[in-house]
Amino acid sequence: MRKCSGSMFAAALFLGCAAWEISLADEPAKDAFAPAPASLERSFAFLSGTTPAATFRYGDGLAKPILWPLLAPNGVELTRAWPMRAAEKGGTTDHKHQKSAWFTYGDVIPEGMKLKQKRRGVEGIDFWAEEPGCGRIVCTRASESRREANCVAVTTENEWRTADGAKIMDEKRTVQFFNFETARLFVVDIDLHASVVPIVFGDTKEGAFGVRVADSMTEKMGKGRLTNAEGKVGMSQCWGRVSAWCDYSGPVEGQTAGIAIFTSPSNPLPSCWHSRDYGLMAANPFGRAKSGYPDMKGKRDLVRLEKDGHLKLRFGIYPHSGDVEKGKVAQAYEWFKKSK
Repeated sequence: MRKCSGSMFAAALFLGCAAWEISLADEPAKDAFAPAPASLERSFAFLSGTTPAATFRYGDGLAKPILWPLLAPNGVELTRAWPMRAAEKGGTTDHKHQKSAWFTYGDVIPEGMKLKQKRRGVEGIDFWAEEPGCGRIVCTRASESRREANCVAVTTENEWRTADGAKIMDEKRTVQFFNFETARLFVVDIDLHASVVPIVFGDTKEGAFGVRVADSMTEKMGKGRLTNAEGKVGMSQCWGRVSAWCDYSGPVEGQTAGIAIFTSPSNPLPSCWHSRDYGLMAANPFGRAKSGYPDMKGKRDLVRLEKDGHLKLRFGIYPHSGDVEKGKVAQAYEWFKKSK
């Protein structure tokens, strides 16, 4: 594995006649990435040929690694750009922590560790919000980890830290990029390691693997649509329900496009969906009865990792052209299940 820090590299990959490329670049951070606007914003840019597909950002000014921008094959941006970029006229500016696409959780409890700062209503550390007293997921190493005829991948090593900077847990995250004619697939493998103390994931709806879609795609704007693997439609039928996947599709820049999140059947925990009409869509494997999820009613078995224990999770992000049917989301999920 080759470590890449402050350097440039590019790898061209081919599938049929479609060229892929991945590049790493250090760039000055934008002001929106406060509190460290003068820091270097480290990032990997995923390209389909010469066309941008997404950028994986893990700079010091971010509270957690994110994918932004995230584009459909037809070139439209699928996720909300604020606060990384100024909001468009009439655009939403709520929930500043919902930055495009991410993985984190709202109540992580390091057993036996005394916490100097805590947020009200959170037993452990809140990594979901981005307010005083919240934790941060800090990338300590990033590298190209796979380059094959049909796949390119990057791996990051991350530390989950308290607001005071103390590490409570390690994480290894690998992002694989696959390119299709009318869709793209990012497969994200997460290995959470309780390297410091035993870890308990508290009971909250605020998690975990999520996206915030573009305003024009939301149900609240009138023309967007949430759909899950069982064919249920709308926030009222999808929120808090267990499902293998959930899709958010709608109009963007005069075209129809969408984004689906997949959960792997290999995950040891099923995910409920924290999916909202205002644009949030997140798979949460940790929420229980307190979360309010209908499918977790009466369940209080919190997820716990023993010291040195590991929890491995796999998710997919599927940006596509068209709606859930034309984008062939169900078919893509079958392919995702078989991916390595």
